Parts: sequence; C-alpha cells; structure tokens
Amino acid sequence: MSDTVPSGRAHRRPLCRALTLGLPTLWGATALTYKLTCPLAERHLFCARLLTNVVFFGVGSALILFANRGLLRELRQVHRVAGAAQSVLLRPLPARIEGLSIAAARLSAEHGAVVGGDLYEAIGTEYGVRVVMGDVRGHGLAALGTVAAVLGSFREAAHDEPELGGLLRRLDRALERHLGAGTGTAHGETPGEDTGGATGEASAEEFVTVLLLEIGADGELRALNCGHPWPYLLGEDRVEPLTAAEPLPPLGLFPLPADLPAVVCPQLLPGEALFLHTDGAEDARDAHGRFFPLRAALAAAVREGPPFPQSVLRIVFTLLLRHAGTSPSDDAALLVLHRDRGRAPGPPPSPGGRHAGHRARPGRR
Repeated sequence: MSDTVPSGRAHRRPLCRALTLGLPTLWGATALTYKLTCPLAERHLFCARLLTNVVFFGVGSALILFANRGLLRELRQVHRVAGAAQSVLLRPLPARIEGLSIAAARLSAEHGAVVGGDLYEAIGTEYGVRVVMGDVRGHGLAALGTVAAVLGSFREAAHDEPELGGLLRRLDRALERHLGAGTGTAHGETPGEDTGGATGEASAEEFVTVLLLEIGADGELRALNCGHPWPYLLGEDRVEPLTAAEPLPPLGLFPLPADLPAVVCPQLLPGEALFLHTDGAEDARDAHGRFFPLRAALAAAVREGPPFPQSVLRIVFTLLLRHAGTSPSDDAALLVLHRDRGRAPGPPPSPGGRHAGHRARPGRR
C-alpha cells in the first residue's frame, strides 16, 4: 500500500495550519495595536470605552468562532475514522445466510461512540452457519483492539476448524497474543513481570465472554460458551433459554480445558428463532435501579407475531431504550437468527458424519 498523500490534500494541509496559527495571531495583533496606538483607547469618555469594548468583544468572538469551527472539523474527522473502523470490525451482517434470516442491533454506553466492546459475526461455512457473540470487559473505544483480535481470528478460523473446540482454541490464542503484545510479554511469561506491574496487572484483568454457535443441516445446534449469556429460543408463544448447561470461564482468565466437547442443543425448527444478546441488555437499569425484563420483552415480541428478526429487534430495542433511557451503563448487542420455512441452513450431513443420528426434541412440532 502506498504511503503517498494526494497532491491536492498535501497542498491544503500547510494552508490549514497557516490559517489555524495566523488568524488568531492577526486578530490578537489587531486588538493589541488598537489598544496601544489608537487615541480613542486612551480616553476615558463613555463612547471611547464603549468602542474599545466593542473591538475587544468582536476580536474575542471571532477567536471563539474560529476555534469552534476547528473543533467541529476535528470531531467530524474522528467520527469518520470511527465509522470506518466500525465498518471493518462490525461489518453489516447479510440479511440471509444458508436459510437463516439475520438482523442485529447494538447500543453503546459511551456517548457519541459508534464502536464498543460487544462483538458478533455470522459466517456460512462448509460445517454450517457459525456465529460468534462476545463481550469485552469494559466498553467504548478502549475495547476496540480486543474486539479486532477476536473477530479477526474468528473470521479466519471459522472456515478452517472442523470442530467448535478447535475454533475456540484459536480465539483463545489470538486473545492471548493480543494481551501479551499490549504488555510486552511473550507466550508463557507472567504479565507485568518486567513492566513495573501496573500495565501487566491491568492486562491480567482483561477477559472476553464468548458464545460460539454452529447451525448445521436440519437446524442441528452445537454451542460452546465461555461466560456468556445463553441465547433464547423463540417460537410460537414460547420464550425459553436454549440450554441450562454450565458455561466455561471467560476467555483470558484461565487456560482452556484439554477436552472441549460442544454442547448439543435442541434443534432449531423451521419458523423458530434464536435471540443472542450481551449482558448489557439484561443488566440495563431504569431510574429506580430495576433490571430490564428481557424475557418479558421477548414474550411481548413473540405475541406480536412470528419471530422475524427485524420485528423482534424493533420491539425489544424500543422497550430497552424506554427502560434504560439515553444513558445505559454498558454496551448492549442483540442478534436474531430465524430459520425460514424452506431450505435448511448449512450443507446436508454426510452419511455417518458427526451430524448423523441427531433427533428433534420430543413433543415438538
């Protein structure tokens, strides 16, 4: 990639710097010259004093307006950069992947931020549709590097790793490398050992909750969960947690166990949906300190009709904003995956493959 700057932009930069420094200097010199040389500035008559005040007020106002214009330009530039980072990290999800309809929404706790500590992605692979949702400790721009490390690793490893356990290990190694690079420690070293302890101690407290889902042919569901809230399964007049299995600890706190079998979850039937979320949705409080009733909000969404992603997000997001107001305490991300009443997601299972022998839940239609 070339590091050259377009000639037009290169010529404009010195001009902008000259105006930034020259105009305030010119205005200040004008006011000082008037004060020192103009006879009216030395008189004590009311009209002379009034004219002097008008001159200085005009100069001060011009300086303030010029400074405000410069700040607005900088803010617009920062917003453009943040928007570009957002489009790379949390790129818009496709509306459909392999027989699944998808929609996502998020709310940042940092005022004016367009990126935060929540992450999500859905990718169609030869192993099925693979989904990740995570929550970096903290929120706002400070969590951006960790989000980039985890999402970048997932987007590559989702196509390479045949098992969810191998995919989770790839994410864990990527996070470890990222945290080690931030403290100057290598693989296996104790963070903070040679850095005075402060930076290493902060890095040792960083972690990421991660939920991995794999939706195979005929809606088979497998999952690995590291400290993240389990999704809700949405059906006709039904809202229930996907599973009650105990999650693993969040990534970054402890080494992963040697054996990482995926949790086999209930089958996702046609017309049903999965609602994934970060804990910022459930932990949102109102003015009286009450938590957001997420399950009740989902029940209200299901009562309105089939759990189509856009309609579920619209209802839940509206109720969440009404509950938490304009200043939530944490980032919140919502992701809905709806299995259409047509082609099953993912490739068909091979005879004798690892998807063979799966059965739907008893009593479900």
